Amino acid sequence: MKPTKQLPKLSSLKNVHIIGVCGTLMGAFAAFLKRHGVQVTGSDQNVYPPMSDVLKNAGVELFQGYRAENLTGLASRPDLVVIGNVISRSNPESEKAIEGGYTYASLPEAMEALFLQKTRNLVVAGTHGKTTTSSLLSHVLVSCGKDPSYFMGGVSADLPYSFNVASIDEGRYFVLEGDEYDTAFWDKVPKFNHYLPDDVILTSIEYDHADIYPDFAAVVRAFEGLLARMRDTKGRLIACWDYEVVQKLCAQARCEVLSYGSHEKTGARFFAHTIREENGQTKFEISDRKGGGGDSVAKVSLQIPGRHNILNAMSVWIECMGLGLDSGQVLAAMSSFRGVKRRQELRGEVRGVMVIDDFAHHPTAVRETLLALKGRYSDRRLVAVFEPRSATSRRRVFQRDYVEAFGAADHVFVSSPYDQTKISETDQFSSGELVDDLRAKGITGELMMTIEEGVSAVSRQSRKGDLIAVLSNGGFGGFIPKLLDALKS
Repeated sequence: MKPTKQLPKLSSLKNVHIIGVCGTLMGAFAAFLKRHGVQVTGSDQNVYPPMSDVLKNAGVELFQGYRAENLTGLASRPDLVVIGNVISRSNPESEKAIEGGYTYASLPEAMEALFLQKTRNLVVAGTHGKTTTSSLLSHVLVSCGKDPSYFMGGVSADLPYSFNVASIDEGRYFVLEGDEYDTAFWDKVPKFNHYLPDDVILTSIEYDHADIYPDFAAVVRAFEGLLARMRDTKGRLIACWDYEVVQKLCAQARCEVLSYGSHEKTGARFFAHTIREENGQTKFEISDRKGGGGDSVAKVSLQIPGRHNILNAMSVWIECMGLGLDSGQVLAAMSSFRGVKRRQELRGEVRGVMVIDDFAHHPTAVRETLLALKGRYSDRRLVAVFEPRSATSRRRVFQRDYVEAFGAADHVFVSSPYDQTKISETDQFSSGELVDDLRAKGITGELMMTIEEGVSAVSRQSRKGDLIAVLSNGGFGGFIPKLLDALKS
């Protein structure tokens, strides 16, 4: 099934309705349209910060829940209905959009048609690090006066918007977070299939999204499709050599491949060394095995900690050098980057207890996030609070991997998984089993059956000097604000 009509031009849009508007990317798109004079309405089942605040501040009219009347009751018929990838064919609003003859599209389809035909598209893809890397690249380009367009799946601490179209002129830079998740119920392909890439940063490839990819081979095929869609052999593929599957995949590339790695033994052309934490900064150097003969070519300082962020920063530096930017300006911009909300974000400190919010849910992301926090705050007891919420983390596929992922934590609280009603019992992740396995490794683990029970237990057992890292890719029932309130009392 395809959109019912040819999509209107950006200049002709007056009214747009978005079904599933509180998704991070959808919300950023909605706010962009509103800033440019388009009347925007939207609906969602789950409305929570930070996106709900972004939308309300932007002036987007929100409907709680999905109803056909959200469409039919509007004062003006929408020129375009954008339907989120979480929306099913049976959703009452999507059903009305299709049966009522509305012009509809997925967000990636709208992006391709409205913005990306002429721009030079810099796509950041991979299992991990997409949001931070695309945000950092956008921040650097803005800081260097390049006035890029950008589209990322998070709320930047440095940029005013998550979605900005500065220009759609020939050759203007457009930074895109390239998600491998599927596009819509009528378009079961990765979102990045619509992004017309010129340059690609490939951060990693691991198994994820168990609800749509049956096995790792299917994930790899999706990324093969991304590389095959690179539309210019003069483009660049900047690829992380820490992943063997990435190395193998890059052998198929039709363009220049620039490899980078976290250390010299990866065999990458660019590699990091002299890594250290110093005065609240992560500092390291980049060596170029080819142009510099292995000598240091850049000294980097970051506010955001962790090996994963070193890799993210390296890829951005390489891309910026390829774009001909001044290295000194790029490094200065990188040092000023404050990160992305829900990525190691400090939400508050109460009575000497720091509370960090992080989106980590894949075991690799959990491990790297906790190692980063342990390295930056080595004098603090590290308490991890984890909600198995993503489609993959609610399944058994990574049951054993999570045991190792929490190795850097001193104390771990695990909530019962988010809704598992559509997952077979034999395939369901077990929080209780994870707690037992952590205890067997000598890590104190506790099971939380409810949010209130967890907030009470975490606040009661916390002590001055603790760092509490709350890991969830959803709202987690308002766990963090409830915890901060509990800590105050």
